[in-house]
Amino acid sequence: MASQSQIYAGAFADPVFAAQSVFRDLMDGFARPGTIKRLGATSTPPVPLAAAAGAVALTLCNHDTPVWLTPALSKSAVPQWIAFHTGAPLTTSKTDTRFAFIEKGAAFPGFDQFSLGTQEYPDRSTTLVIEVEALTGGPVLTAKGPGIKDVADVAVKGVPDVFLEFWTANRAIFPRGVDLVLTAGDKLVCLPRTTRLSLKEA
Repeated sequence: MASQSQIYAGAFADPVFAAQSVFRDLMDGFARPGTIKRLGATSTPPVPLAAAAGAVALTLCNHDTPVWLTPALSKSAVPQWIAFHTGAPLTTSKTDTRFAFIEKGAAFPGFDQFSLGTQEYPDRSTTLVIEVEALTGGPVLTAKGPGIKDVADVAVKGVPDVFLEFWTANRAIFPRGVDLVLTAGDKLVCLPRTTRLSLKEA
C-alpha cells in the first residue's frame, strides 16, 4: 500500500506559477515540434513516474480528463497521487482516455489502441506522455510540418523500431490521431499529429 507521503508529497511547490510555466513550455513545444524543452518547473511523483511526466500530469489533468496508466504505474502510488493532486479520474479503457502515461522501459503501445478523435471532433483524441531513455542519441529522424522551418532532427533514444511505422500510420489519418509528449528527466519533446517524420538520409 502506498504511504501517505508518496501520495501527498511531490507536487508543485507553487501550484499556480508552476502549472503556468509548464503549460507555456508545452504550448511552445507543440508550436515548435521536435524542440527539446527543459521544464521551468518539475515535480517529484512516485516512482516509476518521472519528473517531467509528473509535471505534465499536474498541469493538464483535471476532473474532466480521464487518465490511463500502464500496469506498472497502476500498481504504484501514482494513481492516488494523480487523483489527489489533479482530481482526474482513472480509466482502464484506452479509447476513453484523454491522457495516457507510459513509463521508461514499458511495452510501447500501438497508437491506434487509443482515442483517435473523430473527423468532427479531432481534439477528442488521446495525448500520450511517454518517458524514453533520452531525447538525443537515438536514430535520427527528419521532422517536417507546421512550426518547423525547413526540417528538424529528432533523435529520441529508447523508442522501438516500430515507432516510425506507428507514427506514419497516425499521421495518415489526420486530422484524427494522437499527439505525443516524449519525456526524459526534466525535459520533453512534443510531436503533434501534424508532424511528418522520416528516416534521415545519410
